[in-house]
Amino acid sequence: MHLKNTVIKAKAASRSLQTLDNDAVSSVLLKISDAAVKRSDFILDENRKDLLLMEKSDPRYDRLMLTESRINAISHDIASVARMKSPAGRILSEYIRPDGLKISRISVPFGVIGVIYESRPNVTFDVFSLCFKSGNSVILRGGKEAVNSNQAIVSVIKDVLAESGIDQNILTLITGTRNDTLKLLHAREGLDLIIPRGSRGLIEFVRQNSSIPVIETGAGICHTYFDEYGDRSKGQAIINNAKTRRVSVCNALDCLIIHEKRLNDLGFLVELCSASNVEIYADRKAIKALAGKYPAKLLHKATKDSFGTEFLSYKMAIKTVATFDEALSHIEKYGSKHSESVITENNDRRDAFLKMVDASSVYSNASTAFTDGGEFGLGAEIGISTQKLHARGPMALEELTTYKWIIEGNGHIRK
Repeated sequence: MHLKNTVIKAKAASRSLQTLDNDAVSSVLLKISDAAVKRSDFILDENRKDLLLMEKSDPRYDRLMLTESRINAISHDIASVARMKSPAGRILSEYIRPDGLKISRISVPFGVIGVIYESRPNVTFDVFSLCFKSGNSVILRGGKEAVNSNQAIVSVIKDVLAESGIDQNILTLITGTRNDTLKLLHAREGLDLIIPRGSRGLIEFVRQNSSIPVIETGAGICHTYFDEYGDRSKGQAIINNAKTRRVSVCNALDCLIIHEKRLNDLGFLVELCSASNVEIYADRKAIKALAGKYPAKLLHKATKDSFGTEFLSYKMAIKTVATFDEALSHIEKYGSKHSESVITENNDRRDAFLKMVDASSVYSNASTAFTDGGEFGLGAEIGISTQKLHARGPMALEELTTYKWIIEGNGHIRK
């Protein structure tokens, strides 16, 4: 595939999207939602081809795997996006200057978005539905480990586009070598934005090599701090949910921080995790507190590599702190600015945590598993932005638009 021609076609297709009204876009998305379920056997067959090439012990295996229930959930998310109103064309501000000029600021699509991602074929559906609804063309560069799954999903989507009379160039999946990815990162003649979604290594590669603006998403090193004023029953449920609900996603708990005054409660706090065979890497004080209270075969001494690691598996680190400030410092040093949570019944401590922790999503007395576009009421997400310019946290429809100024005059000239 000649990338330059691909980008030119995608750019032209993005302009054609501006002629579609919200109802027409919604109708197409609902058809795609139905097609995902009706053609699930085909998609699952192709997904199995990818799974056969990956070891089950690989943390990416669960991310790669599609099931009937997961496709049903994907279909539901697409339908949710279909029912939402596109943010494109929204008047953000409007006023008349003293000289009579009418000035408006209006949200508009970026145009052509390139998304580079690993392992998760559900991203193909999510990204397309959000880009299409917001009026953007999208060029996808999925990982080689999901090539069959992604090709199947794209073919299902393009069949619906063809039946609906929509230019199929609004969606392109490119495969190939690392060199092809580099070419995409330098396709400034047509691409308006690059979004990497995946490991820290992928994000770093894109950031260092792209000549196109980048919004970073993906890597999540998430902490939960159990404060000296924490409720142990809430803590037990939150910690278990954050760690075990789905270990291969970026909002899963990686490190439990506990105030040393509550070490006697540590065995209770992690008790439910043992049922999922969660391996714990605990510091000296925590491992002493867990001796005889947590399965010895699952309990290990923490090393310097235990902290700041996104495990993506049934593993978790534990750090003991003597003060609230020490907890904040640990998060600042080892976090990825994704999702952080505090468990406390002290309002002053809660408020200080919410204000002082630098992350895209900061929780009190709740699991970090909620960091998700669907859970935030956004329909779906294109990723979790961990940076501060333009978008932060779950990125959905609104974050896939920028804006332009509209100036209306009546023969106005500037003196």
